[in-house]
Amino acid sequence: MAHLFRDLSLGHSKRESTPPPPPLQTKPPPMPTNKLTSPDLQSPLGQLASQLTDSDLRLTAYDVFLAVCRTSASKPLSTSASSIADSPSQNSPGQNHNHSPSSPALQRSLTSAAASKMKKALGLKSPGSKKSPGSAPSSGQGKSKRPTTVGELMRIQMRVPESVDARVRRALLRIGGGLVGRRIESVVLPLELLQQLKQSDFSDQQEYDAWQKRNLRVLEAGLLLHPRVPLDKSNNASQRLRQIIHAALDRPIETGKNNESMQVLRSAVMSLASRSDGSLSDSCHWANGIPLNLRLYEMLLEMCFDINDETSVVEEVDELMEQIKKTWVILGINQMLHNLCFAWVLFHHFVSTGQVEMDLLYAADGQLAEVAKDAKTTRDPEYSKILSSTLSSILGWAEKRLLAYHDTFDSGNVYTMQGIVSLGVSAAKILVEDVSTEYRRKRKEVDVARNRIDTYIRSSLRTAFAQRMEKADSSRRASKNQPNPLPVLAILAKDVGELAVHEKQVFSPILKGWHPLAAGVAVATLHSCYANEIKQFISGITELTPDAVQVLRAADKLEKDLVQIAVEDAVDSDDGGKAIIREMPPYEAETAIANLVKGWIKTRLDRLKEWVDRNLQQEVWNPQANQEGFALSAVETLRIIDETLDAFFQLPIPAHPALLPDVIVGLDKCLQYYVIKAKSGCASRNTYIPTMPALTRCEIGSKFQGVWKKKEKSQNTQKRNSQVATMNGDKSFGIPQLCVRINTLHHIRSEMDVLEKRIVTHLRNCESAHLEDFSNGLSKRFEQTPAACVEGVQQLSEAVAYKIVFHDLSHVLWDGLYVGEPSSSRIDPLLQELEQNLLVISETVHDRVRTRIITDIMKASCDGFLLVLLAGGPSRAFSRQDSQIIEDDFKALKDLFWANGDGLPADLIDKFSATVRDVLPLFRTDTESLIERFKRMTLEAYGSSARSRLPLPPSSGQWNPTEPNTLLRVLCYRNDEAASRFLKKTYNLPKKL
Repeated sequence: MAHLFRDLSLGHSKRESTPPPPPLQTKPPPMPTNKLTSPDLQSPLGQLASQLTDSDLRLTAYDVFLAVCRTSASKPLSTSASSIADSPSQNSPGQNHNHSPSSPALQRSLTSAAASKMKKALGLKSPGSKKSPGSAPSSGQGKSKRPTTVGELMRIQMRVPESVDARVRRALLRIGGGLVGRRIESVVLPLELLQQLKQSDFSDQQEYDAWQKRNLRVLEAGLLLHPRVPLDKSNNASQRLRQIIHAALDRPIETGKNNESMQVLRSAVMSLASRSDGSLSDSCHWANGIPLNLRLYEMLLEMCFDINDETSVVEEVDELMEQIKKTWVILGINQMLHNLCFAWVLFHHFVSTGQVEMDLLYAADGQLAEVAKDAKTTRDPEYSKILSSTLSSILGWAEKRLLAYHDTFDSGNVYTMQGIVSLGVSAAKILVEDVSTEYRRKRKEVDVARNRIDTYIRSSLRTAFAQRMEKADSSRRASKNQPNPLPVLAILAKDVGELAVHEKQVFSPILKGWHPLAAGVAVATLHSCYANEIKQFISGITELTPDAVQVLRAADKLEKDLVQIAVEDAVDSDDGGKAIIREMPPYEAETAIANLVKGWIKTRLDRLKEWVDRNLQQEVWNPQANQEGFALSAVETLRIIDETLDAFFQLPIPAHPALLPDVIVGLDKCLQYYVIKAKSGCASRNTYIPTMPALTRCEIGSKFQGVWKKKEKSQNTQKRNSQVATMNGDKSFGIPQLCVRINTLHHIRSEMDVLEKRIVTHLRNCESAHLEDFSNGLSKRFEQTPAACVEGVQQLSEAVAYKIVFHDLSHVLWDGLYVGEPSSSRIDPLLQELEQNLLVISETVHDRVRTRIITDIMKASCDGFLLVLLAGGPSRAFSRQDSQIIEDDFKALKDLFWANGDGLPADLIDKFSATVRDVLPLFRTDTESLIERFKRMTLEAYGSSARSRLPLPPSSGQWNPTEPNTLLRVLCYRNDEAASRFLKKTYNLPKKL
């Protein structure tokens, strides 16, 4: 921090000495200084309507200063030069040292005070012992001049030549002679100076003319243009004075004597200056009208700053300020106006000296605290007007920087931000709470500081965002010829994220002193700015493209980062940051990505389903199409599914695990659709099982028995053929083709595991996958297809088995086995053809499903064997002696499937042949026992209601030796007189259909 104060010890001063080379700077160099103006800062104390220059005002202020100091004690004034006449080294040749009585006010010796009351009051710290640049040992040129009195200090500060100072002092000495019993404020100083000084007191006519015009313009400003007491239009004195001044400005008048022109001027001036302002004092009002008095006072307050280092206050500021305040009686200044003017001067010096000396800014802010107290105690309209103007100027300057503080502050000057914010907030609080009539009228509680900071943050970040937007657009245009250039909004998201981090690290810690959620407001503003762009972008997206995904991912990352900053910033707030979070409605970038991906998935699945339909219509299920024996359409379907999964995981999106279930469910449905279509139209076991003929009884010993049997056989064949006629004309439903369908479904089922493992591999390589994505197995499994495959294989396997047994081999089973004499129509032809079919099956189907199909064929063969024995129609009849043939044939059937141990396992054969094995002993049982067992079982089944007449038991479809219908059918096909009589008597069954 640059030192504000310089030691001013006896014998060492840098005033009126040649300054040494400047020291090395540790802060940005200050801007060129202009005493009362700054490029963007005009004085709010008011502009004068007269042609008085800053130099004119300075000299007039010096006149006032000397006058009040002269009359502050009874001793006459003397020049500063004569006050130290005993020091020959400080006398200038030709200097007039007459009339040099001393005035204590001006001649008070200056000392290097260790601690200034004013510095303490303003919170300023002395830099400590530090020699001024002029304190180096002399090198033969003699000692530099140094001020030893307050008067001399003020002369040097105001750059008043010694000759001018001496002339004014002489005039004041003469004026003082006529002030016996009167105070200095009872005279009009410019008028008295005009009376006392002649042309001979000046070096030349030109200097005299300039001096006279200045004093006349001061009179014009103080009495005509800016009077303390408003002028009455009918006031003759004002008209007369205006004429005199205008004439004198054109042609100088003789004022140094008591002539007529001077008497006319005095009469007009005193008439105007003596008008009462309502007070009881006898003061003359010539320099206490606003803004003339404020501008003169501003000149005097400026003198508190060292002319050789305007960032420093002179060490003697307490003594100097004590003398300056004595001008209040002439200038009409009070403590409130002093506080306001001094706050402005401190602030203005900070601005005009390069905005680097923070002590000046803090001092101005401290002075505003006094102004705030004053503002609460007065409702004086004139004061309020000046107060409003001054604070508005300060606030305007501060807000020009704070409303776009990203442009104002950088690493080189950010240390000034806190002081500027504090000053701006102080000014705003006074304006709102003490000047604003609306605030006073409503008396509502307003947190001015928080509101202002909120405004600064939002304004600055909106400006910064717009700049980043333009920069991103430029970057995009610059890289348009490069491969894969980033989209504008992706660039912008990255830049905004960096801006948010910079805001949090650099500016938010400063602004948090006034706004507890500074960082939260900042990120909420950035979130809102980016939301306008991203939502417009999302509304225009129609398909999933790399650019769209890149932008949405960038937006999602930005939003998460911004929300995280807001949450961290609000951790200690009353509502936990809910208000800020409510300002940040989600971009829905993840939802937009998900919707785009779902659209992409739907398009892929629709294409796949169309492909399945088209290819299944063309599929011929040729077992020779490939070595594996499954359909090419399935191979292609699985390939497309694999490609779809690869394409999905290659999408540059962050939510693969979240969207994976949608993909799998869709693909699962497509595969399930394929399975359903593959098995559709293939019939089932019930399609091929013939309808059982009506019950009949055997015609014992008839010579026409063979004729009837042949006739019934023909009828049976016609009936069966009509049931399966629809299956004969389509080659795609042949046994080899059905086997290919079974292979295909088995292949799809086995590939499900491969696909699921591949999905897990994809997930492991996915950057957004988490542990729970692997533990939740359901999300990556095909649920419908495996079950559909198992069900399809079961249906097709049964269809193959029953088609072979009841359709393809019906001529040797249904139409041939045991027709006529059982001994001449045994099972051998059936076994031969059945074996050929088993060989075809073994060569065609996959080994994993071969056992199942052969097992189903065995089951179908056992069902067919029993159907021949129990529902074979009138063409079949069995005696007890035929039971051995039946049992031997059944053993041969089982041996076919056992194949000497190379076929089905023995336990599997026993399991599925158990029903036949249980029923066959009935064919060895004598008729009477069968009849008695049938009656008993029927009575047990139907109860006492069956005692009078045995009911006809229905067919349950499940053959069992203890089931009445099974026993009844054995009796129906018993080639025995007793059985025939029983059936005739009990149920009146016919002998033929």
